[in-house]
Amino acid sequence: MLKQYLQFKLSQKLSPQQIQLMKLIQLPTQAFEQRLKQELEENPALESGKEKHEDFEDTFEEFDNSADEINDNESINAEDINVDDYLSDDDIPDYRTQSNNYSSDDEEKTMPYAAGTSFTQHLTNQLNTFRLTDEEMDIAEFLVGSIDESGYIRRSLNDIVDDLAFTQNIFTDVESVEKVLHKVHLLDPAGVGARNLQECLSIQLHRKEKNPDVALAIEIIDNAFEQFTKKHYKKLLQKFDVTEEQLRDAIEEIEHLNPKPGGSYSGNNKMVEHVVPDFAIRIVDGELELTLNGRNAPELHVSREYSNMMKGYKESKDKSKQQKDAVLFIKQKLDAAKWFIEAIKQRQQTLFVTMSAIMNYQEEYFLTGDERKLRPMILKDIADEIGMDVSTVSRVANSKYVDTPYGTKLIKEFFSESMTNDQGEEVSTREIKKILETVIEEEDKRKPLTDEKLASILKEKGYPIARRTVAKYREQLDLPVARLRKKI
Repeated sequence: MLKQYLQFKLSQKLSPQQIQLMKLIQLPTQAFEQRLKQELEENPALESGKEKHEDFEDTFEEFDNSADEINDNESINAEDINVDDYLSDDDIPDYRTQSNNYSSDDEEKTMPYAAGTSFTQHLTNQLNTFRLTDEEMDIAEFLVGSIDESGYIRRSLNDIVDDLAFTQNIFTDVESVEKVLHKVHLLDPAGVGARNLQECLSIQLHRKEKNPDVALAIEIIDNAFEQFTKKHYKKLLQKFDVTEEQLRDAIEEIEHLNPKPGGSYSGNNKMVEHVVPDFAIRIVDGELELTLNGRNAPELHVSREYSNMMKGYKESKDKSKQQKDAVLFIKQKLDAAKWFIEAIKQRQQTLFVTMSAIMNYQEEYFLTGDERKLRPMILKDIADEIGMDVSTVSRVANSKYVDTPYGTKLIKEFFSESMTNDQGEEVSTREIKKILETVIEEEDKRKPLTDEKLASILKEKGYPIARRTVAKYREQLDLPVARLRKKI
């Protein structure tokens, strides 16, 4: 038996302009500059910089998305366009795009890139210093091409032999490939081409100048790697019959090695990420002062030339089909330019209002720099404060940085959940994590504190939390378990 149901759904659909605005808000400063550059290149009706004329007046009409939106099922007749709306003398006055709340530090900064050849090319160039047959050189180049960004070859030699046959028409065996691989292990940076961490560390140690500490370190890595990784120091002392001081010196040699040799090469053509703060907070006469990076407040205006085209269309008596087609194109570009300028203004306001609310909420922290003064704060707290959606606050917090007297910080770091201490007061989980981190830093590394013991210490300090919660916070702080924190 079939049953029919009638279901009503109430849904809110964002317009394309609203979606674009949300994307603009999410962009950090450098990405915003790239987006701005792209818009200027794609829309000739949008121009940057000042363009002032004495007879300009502020007659800019607000752009109504709903009236001007064109979809696939409708078209606009050139006769229906009110040309006067597009003949504003001052296309966008300065006060519409400028704010006193951003920094005057407008120096030109560009996204830096690592210069030079690629990592693979750097390694290939070194192969030319070896005496290799043509086939060995082909194998060596293939091996170099198989090295990942960390400097490792993650695939088995059997797979590489198969690939050489199928893709390079080179028929060889594992022994021959391994012989060439030993040549690759001679390349710089030391450790490159290793198949695992043990081999990587061993290659680096064998390249070091020999002394008793290095010799013992080689023995440990080559013959007792598992005991070393598990920090079974008593077994190592017995196995190699050495003193604690000798073992400590050998381990220190190992700790100075590079576990990711590929990452040490600066010319790997990877983008070098330099954080550009989106905001700056300064303490002036005991008060907090917030500024928005001036690069987020560009001077934009609608092209005078495009406005003049509209004027020419209005004044012409006989309007040809070609002119009517042209005015539709001009209208589209002018609408897009006006919307983009208005979106930039809304972006500035949203960023400043959101960060201002965060700064005021965490005033005590920003005045002192003491992380223990951070108040519990969730996205909804700020959203309610400024009357915006939680998703908008999230877009600002997740991708923006603020320059403070205590360093440059990712804004989302100021958000944390709350818990109640033994006094019944709400405290930030960030405060607990800071105390946990301090306790672990000050522990006796010969006998590191277990999670259960850490929970007991926190309880004594007035923070009654369970052992599993301690484990969760420790993992979030990227701190290993007690056994792996042990030092000799």
